[in-house]
Amino acid sequence: MKSFAYVNAAGEKEAVAALGPERGRFLPLAGGMDLLALMKDYIAQPDRLVNVKGLDRAIARTPDGGLRIGAAVTLTQLAESAEARRMYPAMTDAAAEVGTPQIRNVGTVGGNINQRPRCWYFRNEEFPCLKKGGSTCYAVDGENQYHAIFGDGPCHIVHPSSLAVPSVALNAKFRVVGPTGERVVDAGEYFQMPDRNLFGETVLAPNELLTHVMLPPPGAARTATYEVRFKQSHDWPLAFASVALSMSGDTVRGARVVMGAVAPIPWRSPAAEAALTGKRLTEEAAMTAADAAVQGAKPMTLNSYKVQIARTAVKRAIMKAAGLKTV
Repeated sequence: MKSFAYVNAAGEKEAVAALGPERGRFLPLAGGMDLLALMKDYIAQPDRLVNVKGLDRAIARTPDGGLRIGAAVTLTQLAESAEARRMYPAMTDAAAEVGTPQIRNVGTVGGNINQRPRCWYFRNEEFPCLKKGGSTCYAVDGENQYHAIFGDGPCHIVHPSSLAVPSVALNAKFRVVGPTGERVVDAGEYFQMPDRNLFGETVLAPNELLTHVMLPPPGAARTATYEVRFKQSHDWPLAFASVALSMSGDTVRGARVVMGAVAPIPWRSPAAEAALTGKRLTEEAAMTAADAAVQGAKPMTLNSYKVQIARTAVKRAIMKAAGLKTV
């Protein structure tokens, strides 16, 4: 890989000061699971890496009864947090499903949320695709079996983060710091479609950092995540879903249904949410909502199977949240 300078930042201020406004020249390094692979493949060629392991590594209750998760918290730490599991099973289950134990022991919450697309055309230096400044999305006429079924392009990546989807379903907020101070961004507004941001996937400027995920008080909500993958042991999901259901007895008062690995961003389904609201939680209600979730899907030449898998993931996430048998 290309040689680079290294800055060992002690905290937020030092990390932000070591970054710069030019995209790609100065990059943060946490667990390194994604960044080092990009550098080895010459997709990322930074002049400087900034170690951000000094960011907050704590999981703490907030005054309003929610939870504040530091960006440097490892996936294992999150998955094994008894308090987080009791309050937000959708989040901890997603963390527990990422990769292998070795990956979870090193990978961080911030790194997982901000990882780059796994599209093999983007990851191959031989293809000058749209996200690298080219004029073509090679997935359109190429090997697109793992690409998007929602979103209409022009780039047909799927967002690879396991934690992004439950973050949106749980109505999380992300704390971001930069050279001008801090700001708070709704998780649903943090991720950007390619037609708005072709060279990135989030609202982060090159000299900004995600420092915390802040989850609201769970109240009586029931939450769950359900993933479908080829290799259950360590593969990326083919499709998955996270749901958060606000309940009044056995009746759904409000719902948030978000799908993953089906679009360039975590894909929220208002149609599925409307189908659930006011209904009792039954398998039939879950199936109706799942059918609504995949309305409007536009599969590519090799990924029409994803429609059924996404439907199944939504149905089973709802049933899991309801405490109903999923198999």
